[in-house]
Amino acid sequence: MNSPLNHSNATSPHMPSEAGATAIIGLGKTGQAVARFLLERGVVCSAFDESADACMDFPMQDNVKFELHTGPFNAELLKQYSQIIVSPGINWHHPVLQELRHANIPMYGDLELFSQQYQGDLIAITGTNGKTTTVSLINTMLDVLHGGIEAGGNIGTPMLDLIRDGQPQRVVLELSSFQIERANPIHPHWAALLNVQPDHADMHTDMAAYEAAKVQLFARQSEGDKAMLPADSHWDKLANTLVERGVFVRRFGIGSSDTLDSGVQLHDDGSWHLFWHHYDITHEIASDDVPAQGMHQHLNLAVAAQAAADHGLTASVIRQSLTSFRGLPHRLQSLGIVKGREWFNDSKATNPDAAKAALTSFNQVVWICGGLRKGLDVMPLQSAVSNHVEHMFIIGTEANPFVKLAESSGVSYKFVKTIEQAVKQAAQLQNGVPVLLSPAAASQDQFKNYMQRGDAFAAAVQALEMDKHNE
Repeated sequence: MNSPLNHSNATSPHMPSEAGATAIIGLGKTGQAVARFLLERGVVCSAFDESADACMDFPMQDNVKFELHTGPFNAELLKQYSQIIVSPGINWHHPVLQELRHANIPMYGDLELFSQQYQGDLIAITGTNGKTTTVSLINTMLDVLHGGIEAGGNIGTPMLDLIRDGQPQRVVLELSSFQIERANPIHPHWAALLNVQPDHADMHTDMAAYEAAKVQLFARQSEGDKAMLPADSHWDKLANTLVERGVFVRRFGIGSSDTLDSGVQLHDDGSWHLFWHHYDITHEIASDDVPAQGMHQHLNLAVAAQAAADHGLTASVIRQSLTSFRGLPHRLQSLGIVKGREWFNDSKATNPDAAKAALTSFNQVVWICGGLRKGLDVMPLQSAVSNHVEHMFIIGTEANPFVKLAESSGVSYKFVKTIEQAVKQAAQLQNGVPVLLSPAAASQDQFKNYMQRGDAFAAAVQALEMDKHNE
């Protein structure tokens, strides 16, 4: 039998029910995992969420005290707790949290709890774009090893749920900058930084702070550990620092397998190949043989292939995984050919850099774009739009920046507001150019999240298919 939460309004300060209690800020997916983890270990805790719609049916054991406070965060009340655990969706620079830090209240996120408890082989992946694809393929490939592997963090299962009932032999974590910055440096034995691109401007003070949070992933790596970094020179200083500590540093990117550990390279016959290394031996596979599309996705797969090779998987197993991996929903996902053209759902492209990677994967494309920009400038997309976009359909509430982008790029456009209208009008174009939803913006102006936006796009395309059958 589940006991109901004790509910109160956080605007009325009172002492926690027991000394030494822990406050959990945010009772979303991560916050609930933190609560489960602590309560099962006998730690007294309460949850705080500014939303009145915060979870009210959190499963509880009988006779367990667990209070939920909704409404604006109250610093005086929170100061009564011995420690505070902040969910990644809560702004780390929230004024109340800043006040609590100034009061020297210990404050961190779920990654700190995980790192204190987990003793197995930890693989960690961070980056602005591509984390989920990379982690998913690593999880699929390494699951064939003795003892298998568990995946979690910013993907799927909250990381603390992975260790509720024991210690998995291996864990691969997808880590956001928010999770990394809210913990003392962790110690992954194999870690990769995929990229750092403008995003989350609303949650970090500046790009330097955003990059610093990502780089903290490598702070405790030492002799015998492996680090994977992008090939561009911006990361040379970090690579040299890690090498001096005895870390084996790998580099990946678009280039030659003679100089890079993994990546994508162009052969003399004009074909592209994805490659990785097992010791000094280069292994590769033709990009055309990989179902997941897009150069940026192939780079992510190359990183995953290198991780698999470093953990002992044979080249044949890695090739089999690459040729069977069809990518993930909402990430340059083909929805098939409808009305004489192919439709691609890339709703996960919530920033301009992600959209640029998608656009440059095509010769020409009809582009559906727009949404909540989060302060990011879309004008750096001008070259990609000029060279790869035939027509733009603009959706969302922030149309003007995309209109200016279209006009400066010399591309025809139409502001249609909704995805449904964009799909209907794109289907009426006479050419057979593919249609790409790659918004270059967040979704919260019209949708709950990028997944709901992608599902709406897929439903609109499916409706075209149904209309075709009814003709």
